[in-house]
Amino acid sequence: MAWIIRLPFFVVLMGIGALAMLVPAFHGVIMEDFTTMRIFFYGFILFSVLTLLIGLATAGYAPENVARSQLVGLLSAFSVLPVMFAVPFYAAVGNTTFINAWFEMVSCFTTTGATVYDTAGRLTPSQHLWRGLVGWLGGLLIWVTAISIFAPMNLGGFEVRATSGAGKGAAKSFTQIARIADPSERLVRYTITLTPIYFGLTMALWFGLVVMGEFPYIGLIHAMSTLSTSGISPINGLYFAASRFWGELLIFCFFAFALSRLTFSKGMIGEGGTGLRRDPEFLTALFLISSVTLLLFLRHFVGAADREDAATLQEVGAALWGALFTVTSFLTTTGFESHYWDGATDWSGLRTPGLFLIGMALIGGGVATTAGGVKLLRIYALYRHGEREQERLLHPSSVGGGGREARLVRKQGALISWVFFMLFALSIAAVMLMLSLTGVQFETSMVLAVSALSTTGPLAAVAAETPIAYSGIPDAAKAILAGAMVLGRLETLAIIALFNPEIWQR
Repeated sequence: MAWIIRLPFFVVLMGIGALAMLVPAFHGVIMEDFTTMRIFFYGFILFSVLTLLIGLATAGYAPENVARSQLVGLLSAFSVLPVMFAVPFYAAVGNTTFINAWFEMVSCFTTTGATVYDTAGRLTPSQHLWRGLVGWLGGLLIWVTAISIFAPMNLGGFEVRATSGAGKGAAKSFTQIARIADPSERLVRYTITLTPIYFGLTMALWFGLVVMGEFPYIGLIHAMSTLSTSGISPINGLYFAASRFWGELLIFCFFAFALSRLTFSKGMIGEGGTGLRRDPEFLTALFLISSVTLLLFLRHFVGAADREDAATLQEVGAALWGALFTVTSFLTTTGFESHYWDGATDWSGLRTPGLFLIGMALIGGGVATTAGGVKLLRIYALYRHGEREQERLLHPSSVGGGGREARLVRKQGALISWVFFMLFALSIAAVMLMLSLTGVQFETSMVLAVSALSTTGPLAAVAAETPIAYSGIPDAAKAILAGAMVLGRLETLAIIALFNPEIWQR
Protein backbone atom coordinates (compact mmCIF):
# COMPACT_ATOMS: atom_id res chain seq x y z
CA MET A 1 0.00 0.00 0.00
CA ALA A 2 2.85 2.39 0.81
CA TRP A 3 4.39 2.16 -2.67
CA ILE A 4 1.00 2.82 -4.26
CA ILE A 5 0.66 6.02 -2.25
CA ARG A 6 4.00 7.23 -3.59
CA LEU A 7 2.90 6.80 -7.21
CA PRO A 8 1.57 9.81 -9.15
CA PHE A 9 -2.18 10.26 -8.93
CA PHE A 10 -2.65 9.78 -12.67
CA VAL A 11 -0.76 6.46 -12.68
CA VAL A 12 -3.00 5.09 -9.92
CA LEU A 13 -6.07 6.07 -11.93
CA MET A 14 -4.63 4.31 -14.97
CA GLY A 15 -4.26 1.14 -12.94
CA ILE A 16 -7.84 1.34 -11.69
CA GLY A 17 -9.07 1.89 -15.24
CA ALA A 18 -7.13 -1.14 -16.46
CA LEU A 19 -8.58 -3.33 -13.69
CA ALA A 20 -12.08 -2.09 -14.53
CA MET A 21 -11.77 -3.67 -17.98
CA LEU A 22 -12.09 -7.06 -16.34
CA VAL A 23 -15.73 -6.32 -15.48
CA PRO A 24 -17.09 -6.28 -19.07
CA ALA A 25 -14.72 -9.17 -19.84
CA PHE A 26 -16.29 -11.37 -17.15
CA HIS A 27 -19.75 -10.16 -18.10
CA GLY A 28 -19.02 -11.10 -21.70
CA VAL A 29 -18.31 -14.67 -20.55
CA ILE A 30 -21.67 -14.82 -18.76
CA MET A 31 -23.54 -13.36 -21.76
CA GLU A 32 -21.52 -15.52 -24.20
CA ASP A 33 -20.28 -12.36 -25.89
CA PHE A 34 -16.82 -13.77 -26.42
CA THR A 35 -15.69 -11.04 -28.81
CA THR A 36 -16.22 -8.32 -26.22
CA MET A 37 -14.75 -10.58 -23.53
CA ARG A 38 -11.56 -11.20 -25.49
CA ILE A 39 -11.05 -7.55 -26.49
CA PHE A 40 -11.51 -6.16 -22.98
CA PHE A 41 -9.29 -8.87 -21.49
CA TYR A 42 -6.57 -7.98 -23.97
CA GLY A 43 -7.15 -4.33 -23.06
CA PHE A 44 -6.65 -5.18 -19.40
CA ILE A 45 -3.32 -6.88 -20.18
CA LEU A 46 -2.13 -4.08 -22.45
CA PHE A 47 -2.90 -1.20 -20.13
CA SER A 48 -1.81 -3.08 -17.01
CA VAL A 49 1.64 -3.50 -18.57
CA LEU A 50 1.64 0.15 -19.65
CA THR A 51 0.64 1.26 -16.15
CA LEU A 52 3.37 -0.92 -14.63
CA LEU A 53 6.01 0.59 -16.91
CA ILE A 54 4.91 4.17 -16.21
CA GLY A 55 4.70 3.36 -12.50
CA LEU A 56 8.24 2.04 -12.44
CA ALA A 57 9.47 5.11 -14.31
CA THR A 58 7.75 7.55 -11.94
CA ALA A 59 8.02 5.65 -8.64
CA GLY A 60 10.53 8.11 -7.19
CA TYR A 61 8.73 11.21 -8.46
CA ALA A 62 8.20 13.89 -5.79
CA PRO A 63 6.17 16.91 -6.96
CA GLU A 64 7.65 20.31 -6.20
CA ASN A 65 4.20 21.84 -5.78
CA VAL A 66 1.40 19.73 -4.37
CA ALA A 67 -1.47 21.92 -5.60
CA ARG A 68 -0.14 21.98 -9.15
CA SER A 69 0.44 18.22 -9.18
CA GLN A 70 -3.06 17.43 -7.93
CA LEU A 71 -4.84 19.74 -10.39
CA VAL A 72 -2.74 18.68 -13.36
CA GLY A 73 -3.32 15.03 -12.46
CA LEU A 74 -7.07 15.55 -12.29
CA LEU A 75 -7.10 17.46 -15.58
CA SER A 76 -5.04 14.70 -17.18
CA ALA A 77 -7.42 12.06 -15.85
CA PHE A 78 -10.47 13.57 -17.57
CA SER A 79 -8.50 14.41 -20.71
CA VAL A 80 -6.28 11.36 -21.26
CA LEU A 81 -7.98 8.41 -19.57
CA PRO A 82 -10.99 8.47 -21.96
CA VAL A 83 -8.53 7.66 -24.76
CA MET A 84 -7.51 4.53 -22.84
CA PHE A 85 -11.13 3.64 -22.17
CA ALA A 86 -12.01 4.13 -25.85
CA VAL A 87 -9.43 1.68 -27.24
CA PRO A 88 -11.16 -1.60 -26.21
CA PHE A 89 -14.59 -0.04 -26.66
CA TYR A 90 -13.76 0.95 -30.26
CA ALA A 91 -12.42 -2.51 -31.05
CA ALA A 92 -15.41 -4.25 -29.43
CA VAL A 93 -18.10 -2.20 -31.19
CA GLY A 94 -16.38 -2.59 -34.54
CA ASN A 95 -18.67 -0.63 -36.86
CA THR A 96 -17.81 2.80 -35.47
CA THR A 97 -15.09 5.44 -35.64
CA PHE A 98 -12.50 6.06 -32.96
CA ILE A 99 -13.62 9.66 -32.46
CA ASN A 100 -17.14 8.40 -31.70
CA ALA A 101 -15.77 5.90 -29.20
CA TRP A 102 -13.56 8.58 -27.64
CA PHE A 103 -16.47 11.04 -27.45
CA GLU A 104 -18.58 8.35 -25.77
CA MET A 105 -15.92 7.69 -23.14
CA VAL A 106 -15.37 11.40 -22.43
CA SER A 107 -19.12 11.76 -22.02
CA CYS A 108 -19.30 8.77 -19.68
CA PHE A 109 -16.26 9.62 -17.55
CA THR A 110 -17.36 13.23 -17.06
CA THR A 111 -20.82 11.85 -16.06
CA THR A 112 -22.45 13.76 -18.93
CA GLY A 113 -24.24 10.81 -20.49
CA ALA A 114 -24.39 12.10 -24.06
CA THR A 115 -24.30 9.19 -26.49
CA VAL A 116 -23.73 8.85 -30.22
CA TYR A 117 -25.25 5.36 -30.19
CA ASP A 118 -28.94 6.23 -30.28
CA THR A 119 -30.39 2.78 -30.87
CA ALA A 120 -30.46 0.47 -27.88
CA GLY A 121 -29.60 -2.57 -30.03
CA ARG A 122 -26.40 -1.05 -31.44
CA LEU A 123 -24.30 -2.15 -28.47
CA THR A 124 -24.17 -5.46 -26.62
CA PRO A 125 -25.05 -5.64 -22.91
CA SER A 126 -21.37 -5.96 -21.97
CA GLN A 127 -20.54 -2.82 -23.94
CA HIS A 128 -23.39 -0.94 -22.27
CA LEU A 129 -22.04 -2.15 -18.93
CA TRP A 130 -18.66 -0.62 -19.79
CA ARG A 131 -20.35 2.73 -20.49
CA GLY A 132 -22.14 2.62 -17.16
CA LEU A 133 -19.01 1.51 -15.29
CA VAL A 134 -16.88 4.32 -16.75
CA GLY A 135 -19.55 6.84 -15.69
CA TRP A 136 -19.71 5.27 -12.24
CA LEU A 137 -15.93 5.52 -11.82
CA GLY A 138 -16.06 9.15 -12.93
CA GLY A 139 -18.64 9.87 -10.25
CA LEU A 140 -16.53 8.18 -7.57
CA LEU A 141 -13.52 10.22 -8.68
CA ILE A 142 -15.54 13.42 -8.25
CA TRP A 143 -16.68 12.39 -4.76
CA VAL A 144 -13.13 11.75 -3.60
CA THR A 145 -11.35 14.66 -5.27
CA ALA A 146 -14.00 17.21 -4.35
CA ILE A 147 -13.27 16.69 -0.66
CA SER A 148 -9.59 15.81 -0.82
CA ILE A 149 -8.45 18.33 -3.49
CA PHE A 150 -11.07 21.00 -4.17
CA ALA A 151 -12.08 21.61 -0.55
CA PRO A 152 -8.55 22.49 0.70
CA MET A 153 -8.02 24.71 -2.34
CA ASN A 154 -11.37 26.50 -1.92
CA LEU A 155 -12.56 25.43 -5.37
CA GLY A 156 -15.56 23.61 -6.77
CA GLY A 157 -18.07 25.69 -4.77
CA PHE A 158 -16.21 25.62 -1.45
CA GLU A 159 -14.97 29.14 -2.22
CA VAL A 160 -18.43 30.51 -1.38
CA ARG A 161 -17.86 29.95 2.34
CA ALA A 162 -14.08 30.50 2.27
CA THR A 163 -12.42 33.57 3.70
CA SER A 164 -10.31 34.04 0.58
CA GLY A 165 -11.08 33.88 -3.12
CA ALA A 166 -10.48 30.80 -5.16
CA GLY A 167 -7.90 32.41 -7.39
CA LYS A 168 -5.85 34.43 -4.91
CA GLY A 169 -5.69 32.18 -1.89
CA ALA A 170 -6.16 28.73 -3.37
CA ALA A 171 -2.50 27.76 -3.58
CA LYS A 172 -1.64 29.32 -0.22
CA SER A 173 -4.60 27.63 1.53
CA PHE A 174 -3.70 24.25 0.08
CA THR A 175 -0.03 24.66 0.95
CA GLN A 176 -0.90 25.30 4.59
CA ILE A 177 -3.00 22.16 4.76
CA ALA A 178 -0.35 20.16 2.94
CA ARG A 179 2.11 20.96 5.72
CA ILE A 180 -0.16 19.20 8.18
CA ALA A 181 -1.29 16.21 6.13
CA ASP A 182 0.36 14.41 3.22
CA PRO A 183 -1.94 14.95 0.19
CA SER A 184 -1.42 11.35 -0.94
CA GLU A 185 -2.50 10.07 2.45
CA ARG A 186 -5.44 12.47 2.34
CA LEU A 187 -6.53 11.02 -1.01
CA VAL A 188 -6.17 7.47 0.27
CA ARG A 189 -8.04 8.24 3.48
CA TYR A 190 -11.05 9.74 1.72
CA THR A 191 -10.99 7.04 -0.93
CA ILE A 192 -11.15 4.35 1.73
CA THR A 193 -13.95 6.25 3.51
CA LEU A 194 -16.13 7.18 0.53
CA THR A 195 -15.75 4.15 -1.75
CA PRO A 196 -17.70 1.73 0.52
CA ILE A 197 -20.48 4.32 0.85
CA TYR A 198 -20.63 4.89 -2.91
CA PHE A 199 -20.50 1.17 -3.66
CA GLY A 200 -23.03 0.30 -0.95
CA LEU A 201 -25.55 2.88 -2.15
CA THR A 202 -25.20 1.61 -5.71
CA MET A 203 -25.77 -2.00 -4.65
CA ALA A 204 -28.76 -0.99 -2.51
CA LEU A 205 -30.38 0.83 -5.43
CA TRP A 206 -29.61 -2.05 -7.78
CA PHE A 207 -31.17 -4.57 -5.41
CA GLY A 208 -34.23 -2.36 -5.00
CA LEU A 209 -34.71 -1.98 -8.75
CA VAL A 210 -34.43 -5.74 -9.27
CA VAL A 211 -37.03 -6.29 -6.54
CA MET A 212 -39.28 -3.81 -8.33
CA GLY A 213 -39.14 -5.98 -11.45
CA GLU A 214 -36.21 -4.51 -13.40
CA PHE A 215 -33.87 -6.73 -15.41
CA PRO A 216 -30.65 -7.20 -13.43
CA TYR A 217 -28.14 -5.74 -15.88
CA ILE A 218 -30.42 -2.81 -16.79
CA GLY A 219 -31.05 -2.14 -13.10
CA LEU A 220 -27.31 -2.19 -12.39
CA ILE A 221 -26.56 0.37 -15.10
CA HIS A 222 -29.45 2.60 -13.97
CA ALA A 223 -28.21 2.35 -10.37
CA MET A 224 -24.69 3.35 -11.38
CA SER A 225 -26.07 6.15 -13.54
CA THR A 226 -28.18 7.51 -10.70
CA LEU A 227 -25.34 7.65 -8.18
CA SER A 228 -22.97 9.17 -10.73
CA THR A 229 -25.71 11.42 -12.23
CA SER A 230 -24.58 10.34 -15.70
CA GLY A 231 -28.02 9.34 -17.00
CA ILE A 232 -26.52 6.42 -18.95
CA SER A 233 -29.09 3.81 -19.96
CA PRO A 234 -28.99 0.75 -22.23
CA ILE A 235 -32.66 1.29 -23.15
CA ASN A 236 -32.57 5.05 -23.84
CA GLY A 237 -33.92 6.09 -20.45
CA LEU A 238 -36.60 4.98 -18.05
CA TYR A 239 -39.53 5.06 -20.48
CA PHE A 240 -39.15 1.37 -21.32
CA ALA A 241 -37.98 0.31 -17.85
CA ALA A 242 -39.82 -2.69 -16.43
CA SER A 243 -39.95 -1.28 -12.90
CA ARG A 244 -42.07 1.72 -14.01
CA PHE A 245 -43.42 3.90 -11.17
CA TRP A 246 -41.90 2.03 -8.24
CA GLY A 247 -38.49 2.00 -9.87
CA GLU A 248 -38.74 5.73 -10.53
CA LEU A 249 -39.78 6.33 -6.94
CA LEU A 250 -36.73 4.47 -5.68
CA ILE A 251 -34.41 6.38 -8.03
CA PHE A 252 -36.07 9.63 -6.95
CA CYS A 253 -35.09 8.94 -3.34
CA PHE A 254 -31.45 8.49 -4.37
CA PHE A 255 -31.41 11.87 -6.11
CA ALA A 256 -30.88 13.32 -2.63
CA PHE A 257 -27.20 12.33 -2.81
CA ALA A 258 -26.74 14.79 -5.68
CA LEU A 259 -28.47 17.66 -3.88
CA SER A 260 -26.28 17.93 -0.78
CA ARG A 261 -22.91 16.52 0.28
CA LEU A 262 -24.26 16.21 3.83
CA THR A 263 -26.17 13.12 2.73
CA PHE A 264 -22.91 11.14 2.48
CA SER A 265 -19.97 13.21 3.78
CA LYS A 266 -21.27 14.87 6.93
CA GLY A 267 -18.45 15.70 9.32
CA MET A 268 -15.63 15.11 6.81
CA ILE A 269 -14.94 18.79 6.16
CA GLY A 270 -15.91 20.43 9.42
CA GLU A 271 -19.71 20.47 9.03
CA GLY A 272 -20.64 17.99 11.69
CA GLY A 273 -23.17 20.28 13.38
CA THR A 274 -25.15 21.02 10.23
CA GLY A 275 -28.09 18.85 9.22
CA LEU A 276 -30.20 18.69 6.09
CA ARG A 277 -32.91 20.77 7.75
CA ARG A 278 -30.44 23.67 7.98
CA ASP A 279 -28.44 22.99 4.85
CA PRO A 280 -28.94 25.91 2.42
CA GLU A 281 -28.28 23.72 -0.62
CA PHE A 282 -30.90 21.14 0.29
CA LEU A 283 -33.47 23.80 1.19
CA THR A 284 -32.79 25.67 -2.04
CA ALA A 285 -33.25 22.44 -3.98
CA LEU A 286 -36.57 21.73 -2.26
CA PHE A 287 -37.80 25.23 -3.08
CA LEU A 288 -36.77 24.98 -6.73
CA ILE A 289 -38.20 21.50 -7.21
CA SER A 290 -41.54 22.32 -5.59
CA SER A 291 -41.97 25.69 -7.30
CA VAL A 292 -41.05 24.54 -10.81
CA THR A 293 -43.10 21.35 -10.47
CA LEU A 294 -46.10 23.32 -9.28
CA LEU A 295 -45.70 25.83 -12.10
CA LEU A 296 -45.55 23.12 -14.74
CA PHE A 297 -48.49 21.29 -13.19
CA LEU A 298 -50.63 24.42 -13.04
CA ARG A 299 -49.77 25.20 -16.63
CA HIS A 300 -51.00 21.81 -17.75
CA PHE A 301 -53.95 22.00 -15.38
CA VAL A 302 -55.12 25.23 -16.99
CA GLY A 303 -54.56 23.74 -20.45
CA ALA A 304 -56.63 20.68 -19.54
CA ALA A 305 -59.53 22.89 -18.41
CA ASP A 306 -60.50 23.43 -22.06
CA ARG A 307 -60.90 19.71 -22.66
CA GLU A 308 -64.43 18.45 -23.18
CA ASP A 309 -63.84 15.24 -21.25
CA ALA A 310 -62.81 15.55 -17.60
CA ALA A 311 -59.40 14.26 -16.61
CA THR A 312 -59.30 11.29 -14.31
CA LEU A 313 -57.52 11.34 -10.98
CA GLN A 314 -54.98 8.89 -12.37
CA GLU A 315 -54.12 11.24 -15.24
CA VAL A 316 -53.69 14.14 -12.82
CA GLY A 317 -51.46 12.11 -10.52
CA ALA A 318 -49.36 10.80 -13.43
CA ALA A 319 -48.85 14.33 -14.76
CA LEU A 320 -47.81 15.59 -11.32
CA TRP A 321 -45.37 12.74 -10.76
CA GLY A 322 -43.90 13.05 -14.26
CA ALA A 323 -43.16 16.73 -13.67
CA LEU A 324 -41.77 16.15 -10.15
CA PHE A 325 -39.43 13.33 -11.16
CA THR A 326 -38.16 14.93 -14.37
CA VAL A 327 -37.54 18.34 -12.79
CA THR A 328 -35.57 16.74 -9.95
CA SER A 329 -33.65 14.55 -12.37
CA PHE A 330 -32.49 17.50 -14.45
CA LEU A 331 -31.69 19.58 -11.38
CA THR A 332 -29.29 16.83 -10.34
CA THR A 333 -28.03 16.80 -13.98
CA THR A 334 -28.89 13.09 -14.24
CA GLY A 335 -31.23 13.64 -17.16
CA PHE A 336 -33.60 10.72 -16.66
CA GLU A 337 -37.03 11.40 -18.13
CA SER A 338 -40.00 9.95 -16.29
CA HIS A 339 -42.21 7.44 -18.05
CA TYR A 340 -45.09 9.75 -17.18
CA TRP A 341 -43.45 12.96 -18.45
CA ASP A 342 -45.27 12.74 -21.78
CA GLY A 343 -48.51 12.07 -19.89
CA ALA A 344 -48.67 15.71 -18.83
CA THR A 345 -48.64 16.77 -22.48
CA ASP A 346 -51.29 14.22 -23.43
CA TRP A 347 -53.39 15.33 -20.50
CA SER A 348 -53.44 19.04 -21.34
CA GLY A 349 -52.53 19.11 -25.02
CA LEU A 350 -49.72 21.59 -24.28
CA ARG A 351 -46.07 20.93 -25.00
CA THR A 352 -43.85 21.20 -21.94
CA PRO A 353 -41.24 23.90 -22.66
CA GLY A 354 -37.69 22.63 -22.56
CA LEU A 355 -36.49 25.96 -21.17
CA PHE A 356 -37.55 24.83 -17.70
CA LEU A 357 -35.29 21.78 -17.91
CA ILE A 358 -32.41 23.84 -19.32
CA GLY A 359 -32.74 26.18 -16.34
CA MET A 360 -32.69 23.28 -13.90
CA ALA A 361 -29.60 21.78 -15.52
CA LEU A 362 -27.82 25.15 -15.46
CA ILE A 363 -28.43 25.46 -11.71
CA GLY A 364 -27.23 21.91 -11.04
CA GLY A 365 -26.89 20.06 -7.76
CA GLY A 366 -24.86 20.39 -4.60
CA VAL A 367 -21.21 21.17 -4.01
CA ALA A 368 -18.90 18.10 -3.78
CA THR A 369 -21.54 15.88 -5.39
CA THR A 370 -21.48 14.24 -8.80
CA ALA A 371 -23.93 16.82 -10.16
CA GLY A 372 -22.75 19.54 -12.53
CA GLY A 373 -24.04 23.03 -13.27
CA VAL A 374 -23.50 26.27 -11.41
CA LYS A 375 -24.26 24.52 -8.08
CA LEU A 376 -26.97 25.25 -5.52
CA LEU A 377 -24.66 26.90 -2.99
CA ARG A 378 -23.68 29.59 -5.48
CA ILE A 379 -27.33 30.21 -6.35
CA TYR A 380 -28.11 30.48 -2.65
CA ALA A 381 -25.29 33.02 -2.16
CA LEU A 382 -26.58 35.16 -5.03
CA TYR A 383 -30.11 34.96 -3.64
CA ARG A 384 -29.00 36.04 -0.16
CA HIS A 385 -27.00 38.92 -1.62
CA GLY A 386 -30.00 40.07 -3.66
CA GLU A 387 -32.25 39.76 -0.64
CA ARG A 388 -29.88 41.89 1.43
CA GLU A 389 -29.55 44.54 -1.29
CA GLN A 390 -33.33 44.78 -1.58
CA GLU A 391 -33.58 45.16 2.18
CA ARG A 392 -31.02 47.99 2.12
CA LEU A 393 -33.05 49.79 -0.55
CA LEU A 394 -36.13 49.67 1.67
CA HIS A 395 -34.29 50.26 4.96
CA PRO A 396 -30.91 51.95 4.30
CA SER A 397 -29.93 51.97 7.98
CA SER A 398 -30.70 48.30 8.61
CA VAL A 399 -28.02 45.87 9.79
CA GLY A 400 -27.83 42.43 8.21
CA GLY A 401 -27.94 39.61 10.74
CA GLY A 402 -27.20 35.93 10.59
CA GLY A 403 -23.69 35.96 12.04
CA ARG A 404 -20.25 36.00 10.48
CA GLU A 405 -20.86 33.10 8.10
CA ALA A 406 -24.07 34.65 6.73
CA ARG A 407 -22.26 37.96 6.13
CA LEU A 408 -19.44 36.09 4.42
CA VAL A 409 -21.84 34.29 2.08
CA ARG A 410 -23.68 37.53 1.26
CA LYS A 411 -20.48 39.43 0.44
CA GLN A 412 -17.41 37.45 -0.62
CA GLY A 413 -19.47 34.36 -1.39
CA ALA A 414 -21.87 36.27 -3.62
CA LEU A 415 -18.98 38.01 -5.37
CA ILE A 416 -17.12 34.83 -6.27
CA SER A 417 -20.43 33.16 -7.20
CA TRP A 418 -21.21 36.00 -9.60
CA VAL A 419 -17.70 35.72 -11.08
CA PHE A 420 -18.22 31.99 -11.64
CA PHE A 421 -21.69 32.56 -13.11
CA MET A 422 -20.29 35.06 -15.62
CA LEU A 423 -17.45 32.70 -16.51
CA PHE A 424 -20.03 29.95 -17.01
CA ALA A 425 -22.11 32.22 -19.27
CA LEU A 426 -19.03 33.22 -21.26
CA SER A 427 -18.13 29.56 -21.63
CA ILE A 428 -21.58 28.83 -23.05
CA ALA A 429 -21.20 31.71 -25.52
CA ALA A 430 -17.72 30.54 -26.56
CA VAL A 431 -18.84 26.93 -27.08
CA MET A 432 -21.89 28.09 -29.04
CA LEU A 433 -19.68 30.21 -31.30
CA MET A 434 -17.26 27.36 -31.96
CA LEU A 435 -20.13 24.94 -32.66
CA SER A 436 -21.68 27.44 -35.07
CA LEU A 437 -18.38 27.62 -36.98
CA THR A 438 -18.58 23.85 -37.56
CA GLY A 439 -22.00 24.22 -39.20
CA VAL A 440 -24.28 23.47 -36.24
CA GLN A 441 -27.44 25.60 -36.15
CA PHE A 442 -27.72 28.32 -33.51
CA GLU A 443 -30.59 26.80 -31.53
CA THR A 444 -28.95 23.38 -31.60
CA SER A 445 -25.59 24.79 -30.51
CA MET A 446 -27.22 26.49 -27.51
CA VAL A 447 -28.76 23.27 -26.22
CA LEU A 448 -25.57 21.29 -26.89
CA ALA A 449 -23.39 23.88 -25.14
CA VAL A 450 -25.59 23.88 -22.04
CA SER A 451 -25.80 20.09 -21.97
CA ALA A 452 -22.01 19.73 -22.20
CA LEU A 453 -21.02 22.43 -19.70
CA SER A 454 -23.67 21.33 -17.20
CA THR A 455 -22.80 17.63 -17.81
CA THR A 456 -26.42 16.83 -18.68
CA GLY A 457 -26.21 14.93 -21.94
CA PRO A 458 -29.88 13.80 -22.18
CA LEU A 459 -30.85 17.48 -22.27
CA ALA A 460 -30.31 17.44 -26.04
CA ALA A 461 -33.01 14.84 -26.58
CA VAL A 462 -35.57 16.15 -24.08
CA ALA A 463 -35.26 19.93 -23.92
CA ALA A 464 -34.81 20.73 -27.61
CA GLU A 465 -37.81 21.46 -29.82
CA THR A 466 -36.84 18.47 -31.92
CA PRO A 467 -34.58 15.80 -30.36
CA ILE A 468 -30.91 16.31 -31.21
CA ALA A 469 -28.86 13.25 -32.18
CA TYR A 470 -25.19 13.49 -31.22
CA SER A 471 -24.40 11.06 -34.03
CA GLY A 472 -25.51 13.64 -36.58
CA ILE A 473 -23.15 16.45 -35.61
CA PRO A 474 -19.70 16.90 -37.25
CA ASP A 475 -16.59 15.36 -35.75
CA ALA A 476 -15.16 18.82 -35.06
CA ALA A 477 -18.28 19.67 -33.05
CA LYS A 478 -17.86 16.44 -31.06
CA ALA A 479 -14.30 17.42 -30.18
CA ILE A 480 -15.50 20.86 -29.04
CA LEU A 481 -18.25 19.31 -26.92
CA ALA A 482 -15.77 16.84 -25.39
CA GLY A 483 -13.59 19.75 -24.30
CA ALA A 484 -16.67 21.51 -22.92
CA MET A 485 -17.57 18.42 -20.91
CA VAL A 486 -14.14 18.36 -19.29
CA LEU A 487 -14.38 22.10 -18.60
CA GLY A 488 -17.85 21.71 -17.10
CA ARG A 489 -16.74 18.78 -14.95
CA LEU A 490 -13.65 20.46 -13.52
CA GLU A 491 -15.21 23.96 -13.51
CA THR A 492 -13.66 27.13 -14.86
CA LEU A 493 -12.18 28.31 -11.55
CA ALA A 494 -10.16 25.11 -11.20
CA ILE A 495 -8.70 25.60 -14.68
CA ILE A 496 -7.96 29.27 -13.94
CA ALA A 497 -6.20 28.23 -10.72
CA LEU A 498 -3.60 26.47 -12.86
CA PHE A 499 -2.66 29.87 -14.32
CA ASN A 500 -2.13 31.38 -10.88
CA PRO A 501 1.56 32.42 -10.58
CA GLU A 502 1.65 31.24 -6.95
CA ILE A 503 0.86 27.69 -7.95
CA TRP A 504 3.93 27.51 -10.22
CA GLN A 505 6.34 28.76 -7.58
CA ARG A 506 8.54 26.19 -5.84
